[in-house]
Amino acid sequence: MSNRKAFTLLEVLISIALMGIVIVALFSSVDMMQDSNQQLAQYLEKSKKTTNATKVLYLDMIDSDGNITITKDEFSRVCIEETRNSLYALPSAKVCWIVLKKENTLARIEGNAYHLPLRSEERVEIDPVMTGIELFDVYHEKDKILVLIQQQGQEPISFMLQGITKPVKKKEPADKNATTTP
Repeated sequence: MSNRKAFTLLEVLISIALMGIVIVALFSSVDMMQDSNQQLAQYLEKSKKTTNATKVLYLDMIDSDGNITITKDEFSRVCIEETRNSLYALPSAKVCWIVLKKENTLARIEGNAYHLPLRSEERVEIDPVMTGIELFDVYHEKDKILVLIQQQGQEPISFMLQGITKPVKKKEPADKNATTTP
């Protein structure tokens, strides 16, 4: 018995049983990792969309002429009369950011010299940006703009822009023929 060169049948059966237990544990952990990766990918995709949305809003405001109108209802409505940040290759565009009642969707409306509510002859592009908006508020004072956005169940997003001033109305040139009295 001292020159043992083979496994017994019992040793082979025990090793197969142990390998089966280890394989089941490995497969369940691989399955859990795949689920975790899918959830992470979904979170990253949602985060990427949110980042892109705030980036577009930021660029709309920073590239504006400063003529920004804020209307407050249940949510704020922000209209930028002229911005160079066009998603549709317009030289300058009017852009409004509003929260639609359907699913509280934050939407970006881009076009040329339109009015809200839209008339049938006006052509615009409407891009839904985020759904489930609980808070969309914008504050503009002097040269500062503060933007607050919060989606349902998400952390609030806020950012501030500085140096956005309303355009100064140009004075009409004095009539050359008019005489001035000292």
